[in-house]
Amino acid sequence: MANLVYKRVSTDQQSTDRQNLVLAEAGIEDPVAFEEAAGTSSRLHPLQRPKFAELLVYARPGDTVHISEMFRLVRGTGHILDVLDVLDVLHRDRLALRIHDGAFSAMDLTARHPRTGELLSTVKFMVQTLAAAGELQRDLQRELTYDGLRAAEAKGNKGGRRPAIPPDGKTQVVRAAYLEGRSIAALARDHDVSRAIRTAVADLLPEYTAADPDTSTPELPVVLDMPGKVADFLRATELEPAERTTLDQGVTVRRGQGYTLHVTAVPVIHRRLLDLCQALDGTAAVPAQPKARREYENRVNLHAPATNLGSQSRSAT
Repeated sequence: MANLVYKRVSTDQQSTDRQNLVLAEAGIEDPVAFEEAAGTSSRLHPLQRPKFAELLVYARPGDTVHISEMFRLVRGTGHILDVLDVLDVLHRDRLALRIHDGAFSAMDLTARHPRTGELLSTVKFMVQTLAAAGELQRDLQRELTYDGLRAAEAKGNKGGRRPAIPPDGKTQVVRAAYLEGRSIAALARDHDVSRAIRTAVADLLPEYTAADPDTSTPELPVVLDMPGKVADFLRATELEPAERTTLDQGVTVRRGQGYTLHVTAVPVIHRRLLDLCQALDGTAAVPAQPKARREYENRVNLHAPATNLGSQSRSAT
């Protein structure tokens, strides 16, 4: 049985030193580490993060997932309920979870009722209570921030960042001073603006590279939720290698009796998959399939709209 260690930090200014210390003190035997790239994973649901998905693919029934504390899985108390999705997947794959520090370190979050197979009510209560406490904390912070801004305005102080662009048409003055050797920080102080003054001299900076108008901007991957009925239909369809790989790498999230597949792909692949499942609109035997296809179509149109696909688009014939 393998010991799988998951580590994550939210920004590239942070390090995993504390997590390493906690996990080292736990005395984990032969750990296999999966560490997210700094600053890229905190915006994603845990099941959509590249390294956590890689961990789930690597894992085998009976393995144990180790984390230093609960908030390595979730971004903060505002997203604590995402843990319930993770617990469902761990239970499905028969994996144990061990948290080595913090409020949940003494609890077995993967414990299930022996007869119903559902999460123990005490586990749900603890997770939901922490989520409610996090929401209360955010509300209090907003109230305090608002009161502080009102008090500052009453004294004549204006909140927010300083102006980012030099006032009174001083752009040329700034550019000339920069060419004479004045630093960005010094120019920001001279003109009482933020260091976003870099925009006034962007084309003068050493790292500046002029954009080639003939070079098209590459499409970035988009993560969309594909209904399970659509995924099941597509898996039984003849697919191109890139499309088959996209489905195989999707992350399954159980939803009651069904499931959703988190699919990461460039928009053109999502459009191809959508084209292939057009036949579901004519399926009378399973009424839920047309509805599932429309749900996926709405998500594709919203987050992966068609952009000059040309000959890349393919019909489901």
